[in-house]
Amino acid sequence: MVTKSARLSKSVTERSTSPNLFKATLAIAWKDLTAEYRSRELFSAMLVFSLLVILIFNFALELDIKTRQSVTSGVIWVTFAFAGTLGLNRSMAVEKDRGCLDGLLLAPVDRAAIYFGKVISNLAFMLIVEIVVLPVYSFLYSINLFNPGLLAVILLGSIGYIAVGTLLASMAVQTRTRDVLLPILLFPVAIPVLIAAVKASGGFLNGDEFSMILPWINLLIVYDIIFVAIAFMVFDYVVEE
Repeated sequence: MVTKSARLSKSVTERSTSPNLFKATLAIAWKDLTAEYRSRELFSAMLVFSLLVILIFNFALELDIKTRQSVTSGVIWVTFAFAGTLGLNRSMAVEKDRGCLDGLLLAPVDRAAIYFGKVISNLAFMLIVEIVVLPVYSFLYSINLFNPGLLAVILLGSIGYIAVGTLLASMAVQTRTRDVLLPILLFPVAIPVLIAAVKASGGFLNGDEFSMILPWINLLIVYDIIFVAIAFMVFDYVVEE
């Protein structure tokens, strides 16, 4: 009798060798990007929310320059996390409400392509918001955020957050309380990536030695690899429930 783990291993092997996986992934990502370009609903909501958050923090934290620099990493990651959660929720909710999700599941493509396509599009939305937010934050707080190391940390942190968020959003979208359920599921699982991102970002902003920042960067990389692999293996079972 074939065990469940054996079936899972066989499924992963077959999916990883599928020649249409890459094309289907790009097609789904392109569909999301094109639809968002026409409507601009998701991007507008994420951007406005992010700008409001940093404006509120700007007026609430009337601190000196040195103190502002010490809280910068926490503020920007709070902004990115909340905006990313909003984007993940809306991205999957739109698919569900319009019946597109059922169509994707019925399409003759590997369901892993659906996951990776959604990850690419959600990551693109989040990175675009970050590209807009960083200059505004730098201007309001008089802090230079265009540090290559900091930008690399933001990229790694965003990948990990979106990778696990897309998987959990696919689970939460099937429920009536999806708007409330996704943050409840996501934030506890995303704590490692958020803590590592805040610590690494703060290290680059404070000019710490790279040896002190490297463990946090390693944690980000390991987190990204593990959760992308887990999502690749279980996404098929998640959307079937």
